[in-house]
Formats: sequence, C-alpha cells, structure tokens
Amino acid sequence: MSGGAGYVVSLALPTAAVAAMETALAPFGGALAIGNPDPAGAVSLDLYLETAPRQQDLTAAVCAAAAVAGIAAPDVVVAALPETDWVAESQKGLPALRAGRFFLYGSHFEGALPSDAIALLVEANAAFGTGRHESTKGCLLALSALAKRRRFHRVLDMGCGSGVLAMAAARLWPCRVLAVDNDPVAVKVARVNAALNGVARQVATARSEGYRAAEVAAAGPYDLILANILAEPLNAMARDLQCHLAAGGLAVLSGLLDSQARQVRLRHRAQGLRLCRRIRLGDWTTLILQRPR
Repeated sequence: MSGGAGYVVSLALPTAAVAAMETALAPFGGALAIGNPDPAGAVSLDLYLETAPRQQDLTAAVCAAAAVAGIAAPDVVVAALPETDWVAESQKGLPALRAGRFFLYGSHFEGALPSDAIALLVEANAAFGTGRHESTKGCLLALSALAKRRRFHRVLDMGCGSGVLAMAAARLWPCRVLAVDNDPVAVKVARVNAALNGVARQVATARSEGYRAAEVAAAGPYDLILANILAEPLNAMARDLQCHLAAGGLAVLSGLLDSQARQVRLRHRAQGLRLCRRIRLGDWTTLILQRPR
C-alpha cells in the first residue's frame, strides 16, 4: 500500500516471546518491524497493515502467543497511519545483518555488499523469516559451519517462511532444495525471494502440512533437513523427520527456547537421531542432529 494510509499494531514483549508472536500475527499479513531489546529486555514489535484488523481476532492471536510463550498478554495498540509508504517504514527496522558466511539486506540498503560474504536480499513481507531473529541466525551459523566439512545434494526447508534458509543452502552447495510451508503466502514469498536471489532453478516450493505433501516424499530422502519453527510442531514431526532423512543425513532444528531444547533433543533421540552440536544465541537454541548410517 505505497502512498496510502494504513494501520500499525504495536506491542512490547520479552525477547523470548518474539517468535511465538511473529507466528501468531503472520495470518494478518502486512509487514513486521522488530526493534532491539531495551535495558529491561523488552522488544517493540510493530505490524503495518493496509486495513484495521478485527479486534477479536487480534486479541485471540496475541493471547494465544502469550500462552505459548508463558507470559501475560501484552497491551496492544492499534493506530491509524498517515499517508506513507508502509513497507518502506517497516524496512527501516530491518538493518543489514552478518551471520556466518551470509549477509542479509533489504532493497533499502545503500551500502556496499561485502565481497567476502554470500549476500541475500530479504525484504520485510507477510511471511515469517527475515533472518533477523536469533533462531534464523542460529540456522545460518549452522549452515556456515556445515559447509566447512560437507556438501549436501538434497535439502528440505520445512516451514520455510520467506525462504531464507532454502536460499542460503542453494547458495552454499550445488543442491536441489524443496521449500515448504503450510501458509500459501509464505510459499509465494519464498518463490519470489528465490527468483530475486538467482536460485529459482535450485529451489522448488510447495504448500504442505508438515511432511504430508506428495512433493515432500517425491524429492526425498534428504541429506539435510532445515526446520526453523517451534518446539511443539518439531516434537510432533520427529518421526516424520526421521523417515525423510537419509542415513547419515543431518537436521538443523531451531525456533527453540533454551528451556525447550532438551525436550526436542530427547524426542528426536527416541527416533535414533544423535546430537552433533548446539548453538546458543541469547535465549534461543539451534540443534544439529544426525541420523546414523
């Protein structure tokens, strides 16, 4: 909605609750801007929308996210915006980011792209995953580390959001990547982002409820599965992950609070996967697991 009025939904919450709130607000569309933590650890979150959200739907989403994160429901303010380019405004809250071998930036970035990094253009949009969250950073660091010792040929990005991890894998290795999400908006955004970053031939996209889509079975088994979602769905899909992971294959799991990491690790260990490495960033953990040969 460039040049038109809109609305902004504003709230503040602890850093640990950001991922759950992003997921809960994703169905509203729009563009999300997340500020840096203040001295007390609170993060501001602004969701820019073309039309005012239904109050009852917004309240339900915020309360559900708060319950998942184990916090009290935060106060929410909905305000009309003046005539403005709302996407550009949201992008101001998305500075360029270096994570391992990757450099993430938006089209508003005016600096020089670093010659020693893999640059990925990722805009603010309606799909989760701009790469600025610790869970996504953890996955990018995991991919950077894995690239030092192994090549992958068949990769699955489960719950791809805007496709950051799928694109990162495609830029690291001469591999085929399938990026799937249960949100059709995310699938569309991932497809567009893959084209913008020159990896459309490597990255296929599909809508899938977990591993159910025929495309997921057809492209597997995978020697690398990436899943940056939340602890509960990761636990629920542990057996499916094991079934679609090739012998000797690796899985990178993220979207986990430190307090949830042990439960997720044990659930996957019950499926025969062993822990290779744990990456901690702030309150968040990324796990690298392997299926034995």
